[in-house]
Amino acid sequence: MQGELNLLEHKLAQLVQLNKRMRAENHLLRQELAEAQSHARQSDDKLNAAKVRLESIIAKLPDEKI
Repeated sequence: MQGELNLLEHKLAQLVQLNKRMRAENHLLRQELAEAQSHARQSDDKLNAAKVRLESIIAKLPDEKI
């Protein structure tokens, strides 16, 4: 009986440690996700600004007569 309790205690301690590691990893992954999303938004903003500039330049080009 004591051996079973010791085994259970050991498994519970392992579970607690695994939970702590997973929580820390989850926190890190959430930070990385937030940074990646921010970077993606910045890239989208730059792309949209370039699109507007290109459309403006194209609009100023003279029409071709065929």
